Amino acid sequence: RAVAGVLLGYSAHAVLSAFGVAAVVSTSPLLFSILKWTGVAYLFYLATQILYSALQKKHGIQLKYSRNVSIWRGFFTSFLNPKGLLMYLAILPQFVSPHGNTAFQAILLSLSFISGCGFVYTTVGLIAAKAHGSNISDRARRRLESLTGLLLAGAAIKLANQIQ
Repeated sequence: RAVAGVLLGYSAHAVLSAFGVAAVVSTSPLLFSILKWTGVAYLFYLATQILYSALQKKHGIQLKYSRNVSIWRGFFTSFLNPKGLLMYLAILPQFVSPHGNTAFQAILLSLSFISGCGFVYTTVGLIAAKAHGSNISDRARRRLESLTGLLLAGAAIKLANQIQ
């Protein structure tokens, strides 16, 4: 479900990019800055939630989110990620020919990118889901969640340092 949310976020970027809205955001320093800082705040929020969970005593990894929450978390994680948006603003346009229908080409390239991401993320998700049922010690869970939370916090700090 989280993978579906991430792919929906990428799809939103693709549609915005194909119809020029993403270009408007990239040319407006204020809008782009707001998007970046929203992404930083969301990464910090996720990091604090995971680190808080690492401090709790539990038995194994517990998935407590509903279907809708997982989809929305995935969506916002990808949609608010400025690096994901930059994929559609800086990399994909290099492969669009000015001699054809640019919106159609942008959508086709985006579908290729999203399909590749879907394959990789689904594979990782299936492996993680299989591990979810495994008997993992509380100590191992806490270490894993601590590492994950610190990595997310580090990514948020790195992203915040890059915002000018």
